[in-house]
Amino acid sequence: MSARDDILARVRSKLGVHSPDAERVATAKSYVAARAAGPRPAIAAAPTELAARLLAKSQAMASTVERLASLGDVPAAVVRYLAAQDLPLQAACWPSLGGLDWSGAGLAVAARAANGDDPVGITGCFCAIAETGTLMLVSGPETAATTSLLPETHIAVVPVARIVPAMEEGFALLRAEFGENLPRAVNFVSGPSRTGDIEQTIVLGAHGPYRVHLLLIEDAGRS
Repeated sequence: MSARDDILARVRSKLGVHSPDAERVATAKSYVAARAAGPRPAIAAAPTELAARLLAKSQAMASTVERLASLGDVPAAVVRYLAAQDLPLQAACWPSLGGLDWSGAGLAVAARAANGDDPVGITGCFCAIAETGTLMLVSGPETAATTSLLPETHIAVVPVARIVPAMEEGFALLRAEFGENLPRAVNFVSGPSRTGDIEQTIVLGAHGPYRVHLLLIEDAGRS
Protein backbone atom coordinates (compact mmCIF):
# COMPACT_ATOMS: atom_id res chain seq x y z
CA MET A 1 0.00 0.00 0.00
CA SER A 2 1.34 3.42 -0.93
CA ALA A 3 1.39 6.34 1.50
CA ARG A 4 -1.51 7.87 -0.42
CA ASP A 5 -3.58 4.69 -0.14
CA ASP A 6 -2.76 4.44 3.56
CA ILE A 7 -3.85 8.04 4.25
CA LEU A 8 -7.08 7.70 2.27
CA ALA A 9 -7.88 4.38 3.98
CA ARG A 10 -7.55 6.01 7.40
CA VAL A 11 -9.72 8.96 6.34
CA ARG A 12 -12.42 6.58 5.06
CA SER A 13 -12.23 4.61 8.29
CA LYS A 14 -12.75 7.71 10.46
CA LEU A 15 -15.65 8.84 8.26
CA GLY A 16 -17.20 5.41 8.24
CA VAL A 17 -16.94 5.28 4.45
CA HIS A 18 -15.93 2.03 2.83
CA SER A 19 -14.43 1.49 -0.59
CA PRO A 20 -17.23 1.02 -3.15
CA ASP A 21 -17.84 -2.55 -4.23
CA ALA A 22 -18.07 -3.61 -7.86
CA GLU A 23 -21.86 -3.43 -7.91
CA ARG A 24 -21.93 0.18 -6.67
CA VAL A 25 -19.25 1.19 -9.16
CA ALA A 26 -21.21 -0.43 -12.00
CA THR A 27 -24.40 1.35 -10.87
CA ALA A 28 -22.65 4.71 -10.83
CA LYS A 29 -21.18 4.14 -14.29
CA SER A 30 -24.56 3.11 -15.68
CA TYR A 31 -26.16 6.23 -14.22
CA VAL A 32 -23.55 8.49 -15.80
CA ALA A 33 -23.76 6.70 -19.15
CA ALA A 34 -27.55 7.02 -19.23
CA ARG A 35 -27.57 10.78 -18.73
CA ALA A 36 -28.68 12.67 -21.82
CA ALA A 37 -26.22 15.20 -23.19
CA GLY A 38 -27.21 18.84 -23.17
CA PRO A 39 -27.39 21.08 -26.24
CA ARG A 40 -24.09 21.48 -28.08
CA PRO A 41 -22.90 23.43 -31.11
CA ALA A 42 -22.41 21.43 -34.29
CA ILE A 43 -18.67 20.91 -34.80
CA ALA A 44 -17.35 19.05 -37.83
CA ALA A 45 -15.26 16.05 -36.80
CA ALA A 46 -12.93 15.88 -39.81
CA PRO A 47 -9.28 16.40 -38.72
CA THR A 48 -8.70 19.30 -41.13
CA GLU A 49 -11.80 21.13 -39.89
CA LEU A 50 -10.96 20.46 -36.24
CA ALA A 51 -7.46 21.82 -36.79
CA ALA A 52 -8.79 24.93 -38.49
CA ARG A 53 -11.24 25.61 -35.66
CA LEU A 54 -8.58 25.01 -33.00
CA LEU A 55 -6.26 27.43 -34.78
CA ALA A 56 -8.90 30.15 -34.99
CA LYS A 57 -10.10 29.75 -31.41
CA SER A 58 -6.55 29.60 -30.04
CA GLN A 59 -5.63 32.81 -31.80
CA ALA A 60 -8.79 34.42 -30.41
CA MET A 61 -7.48 33.53 -26.94
CA ALA A 62 -4.15 35.31 -27.69
CA SER A 63 -2.16 32.15 -28.45
CA THR A 64 0.04 32.01 -31.53
CA VAL A 65 0.00 28.97 -33.80
CA GLU A 66 2.25 27.42 -36.44
CA ARG A 67 1.40 24.34 -38.48
CA LEU A 68 4.19 21.82 -39.14
CA ALA A 69 4.41 18.71 -41.30
CA SER A 70 6.12 16.45 -38.78
CA LEU A 71 7.55 16.17 -35.28
CA GLY A 72 11.07 16.54 -36.64
CA ASP A 73 10.24 20.12 -37.67
CA VAL A 74 9.63 21.18 -34.06
CA PRO A 75 13.18 22.25 -33.02
CA ALA A 76 13.60 24.62 -35.98
CA ALA A 77 10.12 26.04 -35.39
CA VAL A 78 10.92 26.66 -31.72
CA VAL A 79 14.11 28.51 -32.73
CA ARG A 80 12.14 30.70 -35.16
CA TYR A 81 9.57 31.55 -32.52
CA LEU A 82 12.05 32.31 -29.73
CA ALA A 83 14.25 34.39 -32.04
CA ALA A 84 11.25 36.42 -33.22
CA GLN A 85 10.31 37.10 -29.59
CA ASP A 86 13.93 37.89 -28.64
CA LEU A 87 13.85 35.11 -26.04
CA PRO A 88 16.71 32.91 -24.83
CA LEU A 89 17.30 29.70 -26.79
CA GLN A 90 16.93 27.46 -23.77
CA ALA A 91 14.03 25.52 -22.29
CA ALA A 92 12.81 22.57 -20.26
CA CYS A 93 10.70 19.95 -22.01
CA TRP A 94 8.69 16.85 -21.25
CA PRO A 95 10.89 13.72 -21.44
CA SER A 96 8.81 12.42 -24.37
CA LEU A 97 10.20 15.29 -26.44
CA GLY A 98 13.76 14.94 -25.21
CA GLY A 99 14.85 12.86 -28.21
CA LEU A 100 14.29 15.64 -30.73
CA ASP A 101 17.40 17.24 -32.23
CA TRP A 102 17.38 20.32 -30.05
CA SER A 103 21.12 20.86 -29.98
CA GLY A 104 21.32 20.53 -33.76
CA ALA A 105 18.91 23.45 -34.01
CA GLY A 106 21.02 25.52 -31.61
CA LEU A 107 18.82 25.04 -28.54
CA ALA A 108 19.75 24.10 -24.98
CA VAL A 109 16.80 21.96 -23.89
CA ALA A 110 16.69 19.88 -20.71
CA ALA A 111 14.25 16.96 -20.59
CA ARG A 112 12.88 17.46 -17.07
CA ALA A 113 10.21 19.24 -15.09
CA ALA A 114 10.52 23.01 -15.33
CA ASN A 115 11.44 25.21 -12.40
CA GLY A 116 11.13 28.92 -11.72
CA ASP A 117 14.38 29.70 -13.53
CA ASP A 118 13.38 28.20 -16.88
CA PRO A 119 12.35 30.87 -19.41
CA VAL A 120 10.54 28.41 -21.70
CA GLY A 121 8.57 25.21 -21.15
CA ILE A 122 7.90 22.81 -24.02
CA THR A 123 5.14 20.25 -23.59
CA GLY A 124 2.91 17.96 -25.53
CA CYS A 125 -0.75 17.69 -24.61
CA PHE A 126 -3.20 14.92 -23.80
CA CYS A 127 -5.55 16.35 -26.40
CA ALA A 128 -6.72 19.70 -27.72
CA ILE A 129 -10.32 20.94 -27.75
CA ALA A 130 -11.38 22.56 -30.99
CA GLU A 131 -14.56 24.18 -29.62
CA THR A 132 -12.68 26.56 -27.33
CA GLY A 133 -9.04 26.47 -28.49
CA THR A 134 -8.07 24.76 -25.24
CA LEU A 135 -5.24 22.37 -24.41
CA MET A 136 -6.01 19.46 -22.07
CA LEU A 137 -2.95 18.39 -20.08
CA VAL A 138 -2.71 15.63 -17.50
CA SER A 139 -0.15 15.49 -14.71
CA GLY A 140 2.22 12.58 -14.22
CA PRO A 141 5.89 11.63 -13.78
CA GLU A 142 6.59 12.26 -17.48
CA THR A 143 4.15 15.16 -17.94
CA ALA A 144 4.99 17.60 -15.16
CA ALA A 145 2.45 20.40 -14.77
CA THR A 146 5.25 22.84 -13.87
CA THR A 147 6.51 22.80 -17.46
CA SER A 148 3.37 24.53 -18.68
CA LEU A 149 2.81 26.72 -15.62
CA LEU A 150 6.12 28.11 -14.34
CA PRO A 151 8.01 29.44 -17.41
CA GLU A 152 6.90 32.76 -18.89
CA THR A 153 6.64 31.10 -22.30
CA HIS A 154 4.77 27.85 -22.94
CA ILE A 155 5.22 26.04 -26.26
CA ALA A 156 2.87 23.09 -26.83
CA VAL A 157 3.29 20.38 -29.44
CA VAL A 158 -0.20 19.37 -30.61
CA PRO A 159 -0.67 16.42 -33.00
CA VAL A 160 -3.65 17.08 -35.27
CA ALA A 161 -4.78 13.50 -34.55
CA ARG A 162 -5.26 14.46 -30.88
CA ILE A 163 -7.71 17.29 -31.56
CA VAL A 164 -11.23 16.50 -30.37
CA PRO A 165 -14.42 18.50 -30.98
CA ALA A 166 -15.28 19.43 -27.37
CA MET A 167 -14.68 18.73 -23.69
CA GLU A 168 -17.13 15.82 -23.76
CA GLU A 169 -14.87 13.97 -26.20
CA GLY A 170 -11.81 15.00 -24.20
CA PHE A 171 -13.13 13.42 -21.00
CA ALA A 172 -14.34 10.35 -22.90
CA LEU A 173 -10.81 9.94 -24.27
CA LEU A 174 -9.39 10.38 -20.78
CA ARG A 175 -11.60 7.60 -19.38
CA ALA A 176 -10.86 5.34 -22.36
CA GLU A 177 -7.08 5.66 -22.05
CA PHE A 178 -6.67 5.87 -18.26
CA GLY A 179 -9.53 3.66 -17.10
CA GLU A 180 -9.80 3.62 -13.31
CA ASN A 181 -6.30 5.06 -12.82
CA LEU A 182 -7.10 8.68 -13.59
CA PRO A 183 -4.31 11.26 -13.37
CA ARG A 184 -3.94 13.32 -10.24
CA ALA A 185 -4.69 16.55 -12.07
CA VAL A 186 -6.13 17.67 -15.40
CA ASN A 187 -5.23 21.20 -16.46
CA PHE A 188 -6.94 23.21 -19.19
CA VAL A 189 -4.92 25.91 -20.97
CA SER A 190 -6.80 28.50 -23.03
CA GLY A 191 -4.16 30.98 -24.10
CA PRO A 192 -1.82 32.94 -21.83
CA SER A 193 -2.67 33.40 -18.17
CA ARG A 194 -4.73 36.53 -17.61
CA THR A 195 -6.69 38.48 -15.04
CA GLY A 196 -8.95 41.52 -15.06
CA ASP A 197 -9.16 41.94 -11.29
CA ILE A 198 -7.60 45.42 -11.21
CA GLU A 199 -9.91 48.05 -12.75
CA GLN A 200 -11.14 45.33 -15.15
CA THR A 201 -7.99 45.78 -17.22
CA ILE A 202 -6.77 42.53 -18.77
CA VAL A 203 -3.22 41.68 -17.72
CA LEU A 204 -1.42 38.71 -19.28
CA GLY A 205 0.89 36.45 -17.34
CA ALA A 206 -0.76 37.03 -13.99
CA HIS A 207 -0.75 33.43 -12.77
CA GLY A 208 1.23 31.62 -15.46
CA PRO A 209 2.81 32.12 -18.90
CA TYR A 210 2.75 35.45 -20.73
CA ARG A 211 2.88 33.60 -24.04
CA VAL A 212 1.39 30.35 -25.37
CA HIS A 213 2.57 29.09 -28.75
CA LEU A 214 1.04 26.01 -30.37
CA LEU A 215 2.81 23.82 -32.91
CA LEU A 216 0.20 21.79 -34.79
CA ILE A 217 1.78 18.61 -36.15
CA GLU A 218 0.11 17.11 -39.20
CA ASP A 219 1.87 13.75 -38.89
CA ALA A 220 3.22 13.14 -35.38
CA GLY A 221 4.50 9.70 -36.37
CA ARG A 222 6.85 11.05 -39.02
CA SER A 223 10.20 12.57 -38.07
